[in-house]
Amino acid sequence: MYENDIGDYREEDWLQISGLQHFLFCRRQWALIHIEQQWQENYWTVDGSIFHEHAHDSNFIEKRGDLLIVRALPVASATLGVSGKCDVVEFYADGNGIALHNWEGFWRPCPIEYKRGHAKIENADCVQLCCQAMCLEEMLGCSIDLGYLYYGQTKRREKVVFDKELRQQTMDALQEMHLLFKKQYTPKGKKGKHCDSCSLKEICLPKMRSNLSVKKYVDEYIEGDLV
Repeated sequence: MYENDIGDYREEDWLQISGLQHFLFCRRQWALIHIEQQWQENYWTVDGSIFHEHAHDSNFIEKRGDLLIVRALPVASATLGVSGKCDVVEFYADGNGIALHNWEGFWRPCPIEYKRGHAKIENADCVQLCCQAMCLEEMLGCSIDLGYLYYGQTKRREKVVFDKELRQQTMDALQEMHLLFKKQYTPKGKKGKHCDSCSLKEICLPKMRSNLSVKKYVDEYIEGDLV
């Protein structure tokens, strides 16, 4: 089916789907959060949580004619070894779709992921959404061709096509995550501009890790040269 097919996992070994975005942003950040269980809030994480509040209201199911909107839908895949929640899944009435419990007719699912910022050059958001779609496919016994990323800053949806290349990238990322998680290994990070927006900056200490001399780092910190 895919190169490096990773097979089924025990439920206790499942990883969080949301971790894919962390992992592709920075492998060290992902390991600090998901292996070492460390977390620290900053403006961006709090703002993102507030932005997601409406999408995550699982008590809010809306029916608009031939459209059914479900929020905070739990999904999982034993094949991928992941679990999590879709922000929103829109089900469209479609004679070629699937049957849903307590709803008449047949429906075609389309996952929607909410992001607070804007579309990025990096593919992390697309990979996270693709993983959600692959979970839905396994759970519902269907195929899903596309989904959408909604960005709060632009207030626009960006279409994401779940092609073979994106699915393979998702599988490859998950395989590497499972290997690191099994080893309980936290990789070294690569210092860059992305470090400035990371809430774990003071835990990770990227500037300290980039210095060969710990004494030099401490001296510069005391003198105020490091923030």
